[in-house]
Amino acid sequence: MFVVASIFATLAALLHVYIFVLESALWTTPRARKTFGMTEQQADSTREMAYNQGFYNLFLAVMTIIGVVALLSGTVGIGSALIFAGCGSMVAAGLVLLLSSPSKARAALTQLAFPLIAVILLLIGLLA
Repeated sequence: MFVVASIFATLAALLHVYIFVLESALWTTPRARKTFGMTEQQADSTREMAYNQGFYNLFLAVMTIIGVVALLSGTVGIGSALIFAGCGSMVAAGLVLLLSSPSKARAALTQLAFPLIAVILLLIGLLA
């Protein structure tokens, strides 16, 4: 079960690295503006906020990947704690987006699906 949970945690981390790139490097590009539904003016005025927010996503991804490496290396306690912290935060952020902006439900569910599956599978693996 740990391997399958690790696959979903890795997918969650990769998605959050992609979000980091969009928010921190590509925020004002047409692609990012389309993804986030913004005008050029909105993107320019929120550039610093997005840059900062992007790094939060990157840090969650890094924490999760370190947890996956630790878990698969046999350090189950540390690996599980890091995956729960990283993926749990991703799920929480997705829920905040879903509750605060119901019109962005698709983005919120996309953001929280992989980490939620990882958390559930990891919990099952630990309880088995």
